[in-house]
Amino acid sequence: MSYENDLLAVGHTAVDYIIQVNGFPQPNSSIAINNMKTFYGGAAANVATVSANLGLRASLISAVGGDFRGSDYQNCLKGLSIDIEDMIVVEDEKTPTAFVITDEKGDQISYFYWGAAKYFKDFPTPVKAIKKARAVHLATGDPDFNGKCGETANKYDKLVSFDPGQDLHMYSPENLSKVLKICNILFGNHYEIDRILEILEMDIKELQDLGPEIIVKTMGKDGSIIYADQEIKIEAKLVNSIDPTGGGDSYRAGFLKAYLSGESLEFCGNFASAVASFVVEAEGCQTNIPNFEMAIERMEEKGDI
Repeated sequence: MSYENDLLAVGHTAVDYIIQVNGFPQPNSSIAINNMKTFYGGAAANVATVSANLGLRASLISAVGGDFRGSDYQNCLKGLSIDIEDMIVVEDEKTPTAFVITDEKGDQISYFYWGAAKYFKDFPTPVKAIKKARAVHLATGDPDFNGKCGETANKYDKLVSFDPGQDLHMYSPENLSKVLKICNILFGNHYEIDRILEILEMDIKELQDLGPEIIVKTMGKDGSIIYADQEIKIEAKLVNSIDPTGGGDSYRAGFLKAYLSGESLEFCGNFASAVASFVVEAEGCQTNIPNFEMAIERMEEKGDI
């Protein structure tokens, strides 16, 4: 069966402000900003952008503000041939914006302005976009909207992957179970996977029985673990990491690229790790994205092929 798109990413498209400070101020005080840069981000947009660079036909559905029309960010996505025909535009709102503040010790505080994304729940399920895609990735975003998209994707026999990310706290146990039951692959960092198990009072095997037959837990410099029929440990591709922001999203995009190409789970994990290793070498989620050949070359350098 042929599809117009390989992967539809659903969730946030955002503008990221990456801010460096010496330390965090006390209440009712201020502190100087040492450095501030603006980058393109948002978990769904990151996955779409990285997957497009890796050769997938990507599409994206996010709720963005009127400021997105004609913006450099919109033009960048179009330049990568990402299908953004079904983006939700809320004219009198701003595009979601993230402020990530890091001190000299490496500790972070983040603020996220939802803006247009507050209105996800007011829009109908994008059935047309889902039907055009081979797989649907549910990233950070509105739990109810994600649930509706997942159910529709499941109805049309699409591969569904799910990554609640930092929005995990927004899911009630009922909503979380509902999405997990219809997803094939669950992604999360070690904290998120452990928290899901705690919320649902399950172990990994029980979680797999609930829905996702593949669970991928990422652990930064400690690599990742893929839980499927067996447990597969993937070593991290250690590089000079400048900014971990976006590493997880790029891992997910790399994994899905390899998985949709029919590769083994071990290959998927190693390819995903190689992709992520490029992104963390520069500031910003979409600054240093490799193409397919670059990721394969790094796998060869690390002895994974």
